[in-house]
Amino acid sequence: MDQLFCIIPAYNEEDCIAGVIREVKKVINNIIVVDDGSTDNTYNISLNEGAIVLRHIINRGQGAALRTGNEYALSKKAEIIVHFDADGQFKADEIDDLIKYIRKGEADIVLGSRFLEKKSNIPFLKKYFILPIARLINFIILGIKLTDPQSGFRALNRKAAFKIKIENDGMAHCSEILSKSFYYKFKIKEVPITVIYNNYGQKFSGGLRILKDMLINKLLN
Repeated sequence: MDQLFCIIPAYNEEDCIAGVIREVKKVINNIIVVDDGSTDNTYNISLNEGAIVLRHIINRGQGAALRTGNEYALSKKAEIIVHFDADGQFKADEIDDLIKYIRKGEADIVLGSRFLEKKSNIPFLKKYFILPIARLINFIILGIKLTDPQSGFRALNRKAAFKIKIENDGMAHCSEILSKSFYYKFKIKEVPITVIYNNYGQKFSGGLRILKDMLINKLLN
């Protein structure tokens, strides 16, 4: 069996992190929770659930948490790395839908998309305002045309995870990963995923912060 790791960035997710870890454990043994400066009980709960827990002293952002997780997983000889959110929106039983294409050598990076075959209860403003603008910005600025450029559910092989160094600490890391994926000419595939939006999910203001981070990142680079 290949060395498969799942990285779960978490910030104040004590209400749902245990359930997420338990579900992911059914698919992946090596679970890395990166506690990004939580002020609640996320760290202890994750430890009690048997995850490897890395801790940021202060909240640095999801991009920084994924960078920390990637570096640790690569140091442990990871061959496939899965990024998975801590808020319970993704379905762990769909992880195999992503990693099978990497195992078969058909892709270096597989991205989960909320806009393909499966249906997700995406909030109205996110579906018809935030995400279409994000797609447009990615296409105009980066030349990237994908159905769901802001999905946090992805899988990377070792080569891709090693080459793509995440530098954006905030939510614009999604666009950064895509930009570098195309720059290095990695084989990219999108697959349909289900997203269950709940009270812990990202709010409208969070979507606006993603757009702000994307624009600032492009202006500075």
